[in-house]
Amino acid sequence: MGYIMNLRKIVGHRPLLQVGAGVIVVDEQDRILLQLRSDNHTWGYSGGSVELDEKVEAAAKRELYEETGLIAEELQLLGVFSGKELHNVYPNGDEVSNIDIVYICKKYSGKLHRQAGEVEKLNFFKISELPENIFKPNLPAIKEYISKK
Repeated sequence: MGYIMNLRKIVGHRPLLQVGAGVIVVDEQDRILLQLRSDNHTWGYSGGSVELDEKVEAAAKRELYEETGLIAEELQLLGVFSGKELHNVYPNGDEVSNIDIVYICKKYSGKLHRQAGEVEKLNFFKISELPENIFKPNLPAIKEYISKK
């Protein structure tokens, strides 16, 4: 069981400061990979909580592999995102204030395979055709990526 889940046993649904590692995968056609989340049915990039003593880059690679089946060969730091825009209450009532460290991945291997129970669909999208229902805490990083294009 992960660090955050263990804390939840103690604090319940109260707000936690959570450090996340995310990956925006970009394919050869300059499309980005998004996943339809099972918990709230919004689209977002791969990512999750960094565990105790885990390197952030390792967490990003782990989450990418777990959720999509892809292996990151190379990661480039996009940025560190925080603040009210990243505050979130999950459907189960758990509340977090996220600090999200997000990478861009253009070199990867493996076959796309969604993580059952967490991911409903995986799809590459052109920047001009992104879905409207994007997971709100992912918007700042996606906007930053688009602004650097």
